[in-house]
Amino acid sequence: MIGFQPYETFQLLSETGDTKRASNLLIAACDAFTRKAKPLQSEIEQFETLASRLFETAQTSATHKAAAILGRSQHLTYLLEQLVIKNIGQDINDYLLSANSISEQSLNQLINEKIIETCATIASRSDLTNATLTKLFQLNSRKVYRSLASNISFRAQGPFLNALARSAQMDHQVAISLADRNDFDAALLAPAFFDLSEADRLKVIFAFSKRKTPNAPIKKTLEQISVANSQLTKALMKLFEQNRRPEITKLLAQITGLEDISCGQISHDESGAALFVVLRAFGCTVHDGLKVLIHATSHDKDRSKILAHFAKLFSEVSIDSMAFLLSVWREEVNLLDLTKPQYTQTSSTQAISKDARLVSNQLPIKKTINTLKKIPTRHVS
Repeated sequence: MIGFQPYETFQLLSETGDTKRASNLLIAACDAFTRKAKPLQSEIEQFETLASRLFETAQTSATHKAAAILGRSQHLTYLLEQLVIKNIGQDINDYLLSANSISEQSLNQLINEKIIETCATIASRSDLTNATLTKLFQLNSRKVYRSLASNISFRAQGPFLNALARSAQMDHQVAISLADRNDFDAALLAPAFFDLSEADRLKVIFAFSKRKTPNAPIKKTLEQISVANSQLTKALMKLFEQNRRPEITKLLAQITGLEDISCGQISHDESGAALFVVLRAFGCTVHDGLKVLIHATSHDKDRSKILAHFAKLFSEVSIDSMAFLLSVWREEVNLLDLTKPQYTQTSSTQAISKDARLVSNQLPIKKTINTLKKIPTRHVS
């Protein structure tokens, strides 16, 4: 293949003990093999024999360089992969990121060593098999799960989906990465709601659009209170107008049963997304709900677009689904029930979730928004 006679060459190097010559020969041989467009099977076998002996004889610095060169080859066998992995040293992660293909056996052997940085790099590859994915998920490592969450080359289903959803509850970075994926059910990010951006919070809510949800334990309580939701909206409007957020926090704690910290996050969330969940769970209509939200949301910019989003949500998101979301925050339901067939997203729901933008030529909604914009509001610093 490259003019070397492996057995004779190695025998000569063994007799002379010339490691420098072995080092130079190893680098040259790896470079020649890597440049070979399509080596024959006999040429691959010849090179395997030569490379195996030379890697044992050459200087350490040469073996690192040769392994890095050989790692660029498109024709590595399992034996050659192992030579690269064994000798490439600190460049192992660069090899794992750049190699077009690596055998499942080699990847799984590396995972078995449980070097987290290496495993996290493997988790970002696009050629992962179910067997390799299973090994990675079993590591229960934050770094590995972050890589998996951002790896869009595989669709998380079954136990993989459940594992990522649970990880998102504990790691905000996993939640943020999953929110960026179009193939992940954003409703499963409900526990991480307050770790997400305003746009991603809306994604979570839109994921409940026109969707059936399991019964929420808080539903009956909400139904009893909802008969007085006009008084509730008036009270909230007044408190938000006067920027009395500590009192809003206390009121929310009383009516939702959520912890004070969560209620404080809701009352100080000037995007209005968290407050929408509470308002809709209590049965507020688009008109009454927007009256509160126009006082609660930030006044630093034009609110027409965000109010249009919420108007769409009031018409598409059911009271029951927001009651379920509220129960998720109260940690009294199993979020993963949403993965059951009767509760999974339909194609129409997914379309709504992906397009969290409102076509604002809907006359009833525009009329409501225009009316509400005329309501005087207090600008807060």
